[in-house]
Amino acid sequence: MKSLLLLLGLLGMASFAEAHKSSDGFLYLDQRSGSSTLRLDVALRDLALIVPLDRNGNGQVTGAEWRQNQPAIRQALSDALSLSNAAGTCALTPQQHGISQHSDGPYATVRFALTCPDGEPATQLDYDLLASVDAQHRGLLQQTHDSGQSLAVLTPGSSAYGLSSENAASAFLTFLWQGVLHLVLGFDHVLFLLVLILPATMRSRASSGDGLTQRLWSLAAIVTAFTVAHSITLVLAALGIVRLPIGWVELVIALSIAVAALNIFWPLLGRKTWKLAFGFGLIHGFGFASVLGELTSETSETVKALAGFNIGVELGQLALLCLVFPALYSLSAWSGYRRAVVPVMAFAVAGISLYWAAERVTGL
Repeated sequence: MKSLLLLLGLLGMASFAEAHKSSDGFLYLDQRSGSSTLRLDVALRDLALIVPLDRNGNGQVTGAEWRQNQPAIRQALSDALSLSNAAGTCALTPQQHGISQHSDGPYATVRFALTCPDGEPATQLDYDLLASVDAQHRGLLQQTHDSGQSLAVLTPGSSAYGLSSENAASAFLTFLWQGVLHLVLGFDHVLFLLVLILPATMRSRASSGDGLTQRLWSLAAIVTAFTVAHSITLVLAALGIVRLPIGWVELVIALSIAVAALNIFWPLLGRKTWKLAFGFGLIHGFGFASVLGELTSETSETVKALAGFNIGVELGQLALLCLVFPALYSLSAWSGYRRAVVPVMAFAVAGISLYWAAERVTGL
């Protein structure tokens, strides 16, 4: 019963998850010899949490409202940033502003000129945009300097980031951890994995061949198929070889969860769950890639970021399976598991995912 309550609690948490891409800000810091600039891109939907963009409350931001809000936008983004070096705090001077288009919609863009007191590059960066309203927001930083480029992930409220301390190991570990978080906190991916492993937990009506060993082999096939599929499209999308609109990708991801849940009872797509995992894993890979594609393109850190992020996703997936599968396996000995527990979980997942799909349709 405790295991059942835990699983139902996870489903309840998932219903509150946002239906769009995670909240990311893009920072492009260029400190090559001759000039230093910093560009910050923030999604309008995120910026609206701290700046009243829609002044008349009609659900749209007009050109007049955008112009009226420019001082407040520049101030909000300036206040979120602080750069310094050994000589003191660097000055940020807004130079250009406008709208840029990312895969998930329009972003407010402000480019700053960076001037440090001794003329040397900044060595430390503080970033706390949305720290008070969105604990999961992060800044994806791309640095360009005379010796090359590097990538990092910044989280509001964390300690200052050392700009000169980036190396291959820290870049890999940074994106590995982000991959873990993206899987564990990405409730759509969590629910998809849940409904994929449900068939492997159910006892067959025939008593033979439904032991733990066979179930583990079945689960291994499912996990391997999903891993191979999303790894393929993650690499293709993040490298820019294949790029799909993130809005449509997220819609298909939501629908895939519902289809996988309903397929347990009406196997229109067959009972070979590993084939289902591979097919829909291809789509989920594009969802994973949306975090990296726009930041890592044309940088020397792409391979390290992709490798770290992909391994992190797998570690998060294994951690989830180690938590969920034993709980479901222990429940499967109960006679009501097949008749009550599985239908409740499957239809709850289907309902949540269809709700997400409806939300995502309105955002296209």
